[in-house]
Amino acid sequence: MMHTGHCYCGAIRYEISAAPVINAQCHCRECQYFSGGNPNVFVGIPETGFRYVVGEPKRFTRSDLNSPVTREFCGECGTQLVSRSPALPGVAILKRGTLDDPAVFGNPQLAIFTCDRQPWHHVADGVRSFERVPD
Repeated sequence: MMHTGHCYCGAIRYEISAAPVINAQCHCRECQYFSGGNPNVFVGIPETGFRYVVGEPKRFTRSDLNSPVTREFCGECGTQLVSRSPALPGVAILKRGTLDDPAVFGNPQLAIFTCDRQPWHHVADGVRSFERVPD
């Protein structure tokens, strides 16, 4: 199984050679900032099954948090590509919209941080929802 994706301008391209370990949407305030107000729809790919093949992303990690997420994005067009979280070591949290085929992994299986969900956010019927992160 091989899947590919890229940023909006094409300066950064990646390949996936592993199945997702998580398929979700996150409603946390941080994700709302990076998505422009909507939940972040993502798949978690084992780092061993994810690699950049063209270009190198810029990275941002907040210095004022105890356990910050590192965000990887295109320095040219600003597209958010991957997050890396201490809560999910060894996993590349890949933004679904950057896949060449964003529908390839089907619907999200769970919604997290619904405590921050906005009135216009949609969680499909049958999707397990959690106020924060499930145990």
